Parts: sequence; C-alpha cells; structure tokens
Amino acid sequence: MRDVYIVGIHTIKFGRYLDKSIKDLTAETALPCIEEAGLDKKDIQALWFANSGWGYSKGQDSIRGQVALRPLGIEAIPITNVENACAGGSTAFHHAWLGVTSGLYDITMAVGVEKLHHPNKFAVFAGFLGGLDIENIATIIADISVYGMNDEDKRQMREHIKKYAHLANRGKSNKKKRKSIRQRINEYKDIYRVYQRMCDYIGSDTVKKMRGLFTGDHSPFMDVYGFAARQHMKKYGSTPEQLAAIASKNHFHSSLNPNAQYNFTVTPEQVLADRMVTWPLTRAMCAPIGDGAASAVLCDEQTMKRRGLASQAVKVRASVLGSGRERSFDDIDIGERLSKIAYEKAGLGPGDVNCAEVHDATAFGELHQAEALGFCPAGEGGIFAQTGATKIGGTIPINTSGGLESRGHPIGASGIAQIHELATQLRGKAGGRQVRGARIALAENGGGALGQEEAAMCIHILEATCL
Repeated sequence: MRDVYIVGIHTIKFGRYLDKSIKDLTAETALPCIEEAGLDKKDIQALWFANSGWGYSKGQDSIRGQVALRPLGIEAIPITNVENACAGGSTAFHHAWLGVTSGLYDITMAVGVEKLHHPNKFAVFAGFLGGLDIENIATIIADISVYGMNDEDKRQMREHIKKYAHLANRGKSNKKKRKSIRQRINEYKDIYRVYQRMCDYIGSDTVKKMRGLFTGDHSPFMDVYGFAARQHMKKYGSTPEQLAAIASKNHFHSSLNPNAQYNFTVTPEQVLADRMVTWPLTRAMCAPIGDGAASAVLCDEQTMKRRGLASQAVKVRASVLGSGRERSFDDIDIGERLSKIAYEKAGLGPGDVNCAEVHDATAFGELHQAEALGFCPAGEGGIFAQTGATKIGGTIPINTSGGLESRGHPIGASGIAQIHELATQLRGKAGGRQVRGARIALAENGGGALGQEEAAMCIHILEATCL
C-alpha cells in the first residue's frame, strides 16, 4: 500500500443553477482542479464520477461520467460511475485513493456533481426515495409510523411554536400570499406527473399509501432524523436549544465561506423560531436543496515529489468505506464502527483530530456524529456544542465550511466538498475561518437509509504536510 496525497482540490459555490447543466457544472470544477494540481487532462489515468439524480431528473443513466467528461477532452481512460446516495462523492474519492494506494495508477481523480433544483419540487422530493429500499417501500411505509410523534411529542411541539411565535412573526405580514389560479393548476400538473411516474415504479396502491410519507416540503429522511433527535432528548435530556446552537454556529461558519450556499448568520433564537419541519427540527436546522460540483486529484508520493507538488499536498492517512447493517436502535452505529477502523489505520485517535466535517443533513446529525466519532461522550453532543467547543476557536471545530446545513448539500458533490474544506484548512488557506494549527482532519459522509442507520458511509482522515 502506497501513501496517497491530494494535490488538487476544488469546489464551485453551491447554490441554484437552473440555467446550467450537469456538463456545465462538471467543467467548472474538473478543469480548475486539474489546473491547480499543475497537471494536464492527459495526466489523469483513471476517474470516478459521482452523481445520484441525473437519471431521475433528465433520464441520463448508465454512462453519466463519460457523457459529462468527454466535452472536456477527458476520455479513453477508465471512468467509473458512482452512486451511493449522499455518500457518493466520498465513495468516488475512496476509490480514487484505492487506485493509487494499490499501485494500479499514479494519478487519479474524483468528481462529484449534482443538480437538485428542479422546476417541479415534488419530483425533487420523490427522487429521494432512491435512497431507500424502493422495492420494499410498502413495508417501509407500514413501519414509518414508528417515526411518528406521540401525544407528548405533539404537546411539546405546540408549546415550542407558541413560545417562539413572537419571533417567527416579527417583520412578517400575517397575510399569506394566495397562489394564482395558474400557479395552482401548474402545481396540480406537477403532482400528477410525479404520481404517474411513481405508479410506474411501485404501483398506484403503494403510491396512495405514501401520502403520509411526504408533506410536500421535505423528504422522509427528515422524519427519521426527527425521531432520532426525540429519542436522544428522552434518553439524555438534550434540547432544541442545543440543536439551535449547532445550526447557528454552522450559519456563522458559512458566512465566512465564499463557496457556501448560505452566507448569512442566524441567532439561536431565530433558528428556534423558524418554520417547523418535524419536531424538534426547524427549517434552519436542516440542509437545503442545492446544486454544486467538487473534485479532487490524487497521486502517489513519488509523483508528488517529482512534479514539485509538495507545497500543496495533503496526505490521506485513512480512507474507509462501509455499509450499514441490521441492528437494534441502541446498538453501536455505523459511524462509531467505521471511525474506529479509520483511527486504527491512521494510528490516531479522536483527541488527535483538529477539525472535522461531518454529515449534518440536520443539526442533530452533527450532534450524533460528534458522539459517534469520539469527540465527546455519548449523550453530551448538545452540551459540547453549547460550550463553543465545535466553533472556530474551540477545541475541535466541526463543519467550518458551514456543513450541509449552510454550505449546502448537492448529493453527489457533498463528500468531496467536505474534503475540499479540510484540505483548505490543512493547507492554512481558509482565511477568516482558519483553524489555527490544524494538522489532522476527519471527514464523515453517510448516504441512504436501511433500517436504523445509513446504507453507506465513508470516513477519511487527512494530514497536513505542507505547513
């Protein structure tokens, strides 16, 4: 096994790109990344391309990477298409690493691209079903009631909304803007198009049963996160205020990141007063829909030195990819299980990590991963965040990019964007969000859901070599 180094890393600003195609976004990250590495397109010996939604949204299945990259003159080499839900980008990176560490290639590349914005918002949320066992969706629907709220949960939610109502309505008109007849007709058409498509996939009877799975403004994954957050609250006494502290912190971090989808700050009180998605998660605690692209170039040590890239190289100390397993809700989860493997491979422990990017599709995701990765004891993730430990200047800054909550979450690109942030930190080039003395960094990126945990997850540990 050879040592592997990141010598090129790039991301575009995440956001809304309705006027651009997957090909456009691919070009905007792949070419600058290769240029940053001081290489030519012909130097890339193999490439892994991550994308989840191009097939569902535009019908481009099977050969996505080849289609996106040929216009750039990247062709003939092995191009492997990667789908691993939200862990697709980090999975592409893992295999690019594997190609180099195995000795099969000297220079490889990983590219992740996604366009989630779509004129039909119902199609976007229906597309997330691909991150579940779609063939078994009827059983999942039957079991989804376990994630529902009981009477006590509903009471707490009502009290919370009432408590922060004065902040929620501040500066807003009490009148709800009515949709025009044309808008309502177009919305019904959008719903019917998605209905027809889903009927083709899983049958009309199953689609009818799915009405409770969607509210039209969020995916079923948010309900699962909400359930997990409520369980944590009941078991350990964590609070919505702790989740708000995490979300507010991440919005602050993203305000310092020019590549983030959101560049504004919000106070914890504003987070708590935002629209409720699923108790106890408000909109500001959840990752937004977004488009984006990110890429990385990797090589072996000899190539890195021969080409004079030592001043920008970041070493990959560990790269671990794993899948979820059937387990009880209280059993050791995939993040804890895989991070132990990664720490062992790197010869390090949680205390050696100076900063981390974790998969915070919601604020509770960050709270949970802070515990699972060993940064704080189980049950203390919320308290840990409230102390300021996870903010820039704290003992272990988490999601200095703003995380999925604020940097954005274009699925195929998210995992590589995490690595971009950490490589930027380890190079000492993060500007106002720089973690002082950052030498070791960790990225955790999960995707999909099967049973009680993510279907796939990658853990990467990186080391600064250029400071």
